[in-house]
Amino acid sequence: MRKLIMAVTLWLAAIGAVAQNDDHNFDVAKNLDILNAIYKNLDMMYVDTLNPDEVVGNAINSMLQGLDPYTVYYPEDKQKDLKMMLTGKYAGIGALIRYNYKLGRVCIDEPYENMPAAEVGLRKGDIILSIDGEDMTKKNNDYVSEHLRGESGTTFELKILRPSTKKNMKFKVTRRIIQLPSIPYYGIQANGFGYLNLYSFTEGCGKEVRNAIIEMKKNGMKGLVLDLRGNGGGSEMEAVNVVNCFVPKGQLVVSNRGKVKRMNHDYKTTVEPVDTVMPVVVLVNGSSASASEITSGALQDLDRAVVMGTKTYGKGLVQTMVDLPYNAQMKLTTNKYYIPSGRCIQKVTYRHGNGGSAEAVADSVVEGFHTANGRPVKGGGGIEPEVVVKPDSLPNITYYLAAMRDSDELVHTFEIDYIAKHPTIAPASEFALTDADYEEFKQRVLNSHFKYDAMSAKSLDDLEKLAKFEGYYDDAKAEFDALRKKLKPNLAKDLDFNKESICEILNNDIVAAYYYQRGAVQNTLRTDKQVKAAFALLADAERYQQLLKPQPKDKAKN
Repeated sequence: MRKLIMAVTLWLAAIGAVAQNDDHNFDVAKNLDILNAIYKNLDMMYVDTLNPDEVVGNAINSMLQGLDPYTVYYPEDKQKDLKMMLTGKYAGIGALIRYNYKLGRVCIDEPYENMPAAEVGLRKGDIILSIDGEDMTKKNNDYVSEHLRGESGTTFELKILRPSTKKNMKFKVTRRIIQLPSIPYYGIQANGFGYLNLYSFTEGCGKEVRNAIIEMKKNGMKGLVLDLRGNGGGSEMEAVNVVNCFVPKGQLVVSNRGKVKRMNHDYKTTVEPVDTVMPVVVLVNGSSASASEITSGALQDLDRAVVMGTKTYGKGLVQTMVDLPYNAQMKLTTNKYYIPSGRCIQKVTYRHGNGGSAEAVADSVVEGFHTANGRPVKGGGGIEPEVVVKPDSLPNITYYLAAMRDSDELVHTFEIDYIAKHPTIAPASEFALTDADYEEFKQRVLNSHFKYDAMSAKSLDDLEKLAKFEGYYDDAKAEFDALRKKLKPNLAKDLDFNKESICEILNNDIVAAYYYQRGAVQNTLRTDKQVKAAFALLADAERYQQLLKPQPKDKAKN
């Protein structure tokens, strides 16, 4: 009788599943018919003529926005953008450009090393006047960028004005495939430890990382800082290749799991490692995502490296490219990443029924996992470092100087003038503005009527409003008035007090003009708080080993 009841129960469940599936299929067909009917009536009777690409494209994009931010539709005319995103390659001159709001023109901001812009002699600050005779006055960055790019091998005439000489100059520039370097800089530092900055997980970067490590080991590297801060990810397979530099062949690094079973996949290391015992510190922050999290998370789960910095972004969704009719494509989220401990690194739950809004997974519901040595680690959202080291916060005045439109031109003009007066500068790892240089910059700021919001004064305004609301202001008015006088903004004082952080911005920009991105990275190592902490940990072998020490079995099972 029990067997009969079980059989009936299973039969009813199967019938229910079929019925539910039929209901779903009917709902899909019904809504597609409605959508088709709506567009037909719009196209036939709407007062204005519709652009089908625009209207249907908007409908598709609105539908996808209700899902997750990584499922994206690419029509035929966006295939170049898609190709660049996937490969990191495009055909152009190889330079960052920026819009100068004061001039109303686009300028060269940073030529890339060994690329056409640098090879023909373009410099930081060159003002773009025309491209193949077309005037670029008042054209925005996107417009100018589109004209600088083109088919690889094509040549065009670029006319610029060089601020330092006030001369118009013409250049014949031949476009070619541009790929930003995945490793802007690596090298052994004075302390004997290696440093490697991995900017993105583009095709072939795993091999580049392996070669860099081999080279540094030959030169006596004692330990390595692998810097993944700001690395938004890229190729999953390249993440596996980077991990493979440090762990044995055949080791599971990441698993993809989703609705379609045939699309599930386990990625394991495939070759012998470079080194399985050398101490490694991986630097991460809130902008380290996707492949960066696979790399740092796998090395953490396998107890092969200490992760340092701040919690990573928490992007654990896998996308697959799907071909669509008429040369369109869709980047479709199909799986989630799971690293060796079994945890998923996806931080955000997307509520599909609520317009695609997102909510972070609360710490109280985060599931616990364990590394190979039994150390507890958290799942459900990003990689938490063993050692939390927060970067120095950017002072308000420094932010305004570097990021705000008008003051940014003030910084830019100083840098261009400095470069014009100095044909050469000290090596990238040593360069710093002198006190006299900074005094010149300070006087420019003071003479420019530069304005910024003093955070202390703003906080006092908020506190004053709250005191009035709660009825305490009258009794404390004298104290408020005295404090307001003391907190009155003093630009000269603020420029002196925040000299160090302002100089870091200026130094970095200037060095990049001479030594490109590799030089800019080298220059920041002099003052980088997190890098210094990573080197200090590598120098303290006992502390390093303690952080990775296996947990007692009774604790590991908790």
